[in-house]
Amino acid sequence: MFKQMFDTESSTYTYLLVDDNSREAVLIDPVASHIEDYISMITLHNLQLKYGLETHVHADHITASGMLRKKLAIKTGVSELCGASAADIQLKDGDVLTIGSQTIQVIATPGHTPGSASYLWNDRIFTGDALLINGCGRTDFQGGSAEMQYNSIMNKLFTLSDDTLVYPGHDYNGRRVSSIAQEKNINSRLAGKTRDAFIEIMNNLNLPKPKLIDIAVPANRICGVPEPEIAQG
Repeated sequence: MFKQMFDTESSTYTYLLVDDNSREAVLIDPVASHIEDYISMITLHNLQLKYGLETHVHADHITASGMLRKKLAIKTGVSELCGASAADIQLKDGDVLTIGSQTIQVIATPGHTPGSASYLWNDRIFTGDALLINGCGRTDFQGGSAEMQYNSIMNKLFTLSDDTLVYPGHDYNGRRVSSIAQEKNINSRLAGKTRDAFIEIMNNLNLPKPKLIDIAVPANRICGVPEPEIAQG
């Protein structure tokens, strides 16, 4: 079982991955405002939510991982380079998580932020903001690096099988899925671009500051739950 969900406020995709035999499940990049939807879905399908995973510390929404931990006793996971010490699992490149008999491989893809990570599950990769459909996440805040992003995409993501499905953390044009082959061939920031050309593009995007960054980043470093609630939980 697999489900892709969308938050219209932040254009964030959340993903539910399920091992059908054990009914164990994971949510990738859950959004706080949808927590009741997640719990209803988990109850409806008789799932055992095991993990709430983050692709990075988000600047545009508050995660639901901490609330899900409080309500369902799940484990929260984020890259050890994110500075989110409240997370249960500090993930490293090459780590493998399991749901039932299925594996989820952690691939470090720094650039958008130093702690950005992607998750490989069967024939699909969940890339967060490291690689978007015909684009990629900005690198001008939170310690981002265009050079690191280029290296992550070229040396980690673009070395996967061309048939690997790409499920991004966001899309602002209604697109839902791509593939490694497609992004190699048509991504306007990457296809045929040298490292220097990519860095030049990324350094001149001139994007506005995310509206929620001053609220979302500190909140997401504590899994979206205020510290007193963490202590009580």
